Amino acid sequence: MIEYILFVLGFIFLIKGASFLVDGSSSIAKKLGIAPIVIGLTLVAFGTSFPELAVNIFSVSQSDQIPIGNIIGSNITNILLILGLAAFVYPISIPKNTVWKEIPFSLIAAIALVIVANDFILSGLPSILSRGDGLLLMIFFVIFLYYISVLIRTRKLDGVTKFIKGEVSLGKQVQIKTYPNHASFLMIIVGLIGLVIGGKWVVDGAVFIANQFGVSQALISLAVIAVGTSLPELATSIIAMRKRRSEIAIGNIIGSNIFNIFFVLSISSTIRPMNFPQILNFDILIVVASTLLLFGFMFIGKKHTLDRWQGLAFLLFYAAYILFILYRG
Repeated sequence: MIEYILFVLGFIFLIKGASFLVDGSSSIAKKLGIAPIVIGLTLVAFGTSFPELAVNIFSVSQSDQIPIGNIIGSNITNILLILGLAAFVYPISIPKNTVWKEIPFSLIAAIALVIVANDFILSGLPSILSRGDGLLLMIFFVIFLYYISVLIRTRKLDGVTKFIKGEVSLGKQVQIKTYPNHASFLMIIVGLIGLVIGGKWVVDGAVFIANQFGVSQALISLAVIAVGTSLPELATSIIAMRKRRSEIAIGNIIGSNIFNIFFVLSISSTIRPMNFPQILNFDILIVVASTLLLFGFMFIGKKHTLDRWQGLAFLLFYAAYILFILYRG
């Protein structure tokens, strides 16, 4: 029983650890005179991706399925479950810039993962996410950050740029709160400890549960870990919709999906090259299909709006996907 308790506590430590780390680091950065935009582009933007990053760092030495499944599952959860719930609560009006630029960029991220994960098509060798693949994904990530910085400088702000800048939760510009230096350093230390402990407990628990029930680690990462590490995105999106700031909700999801592939997965494969389980190709295609469906919904019914019925369609799609992977085992 203790394994299950630690597994659940691990997610709590991950989420709170990420929050403490971002708040403490942002406070110190502000006191050092670092521009809020820079803080947003780095510390705040990485905030909701810290849980995925922590899990991947701890799992990459033990498993190939958990770190890859965590990212794929998180991206599926973000669109089908979280965005579906948010749209079902209140229709989401999506900025034109997001429709024509950020959603396609998210699609490029998913397609890039398909390509780097299936080297065997070109080389005939086993599929491996190599350090070279990680470097390629990181180059895309740098391009994305540059694109966002240009939008911010030209003031063409939309959902994704507001997410990157840290305009989340309250539906307005978040003022970076400062703390005494000793408190800031303590928050950073506590945050790092939380991420370390939480990441280890989640990974150990996932391996234990997979062995206990005789299921694959990929299933646990796709269906359980992915939902747990996506809780920050869920909280942010639901609060944003309650505040009627739909651009925050969509920016949170699209921005997180791009970060997960181009940043978290690139770091993971750089630490240790991973064999790519061919069975996960189906799940990557679900990421691609979900992103394409999101883009297509922008032109069905009310233009550039995700209606309640479309949110319900996402939720039903997600339920069908979960049932399928449970059947697949």
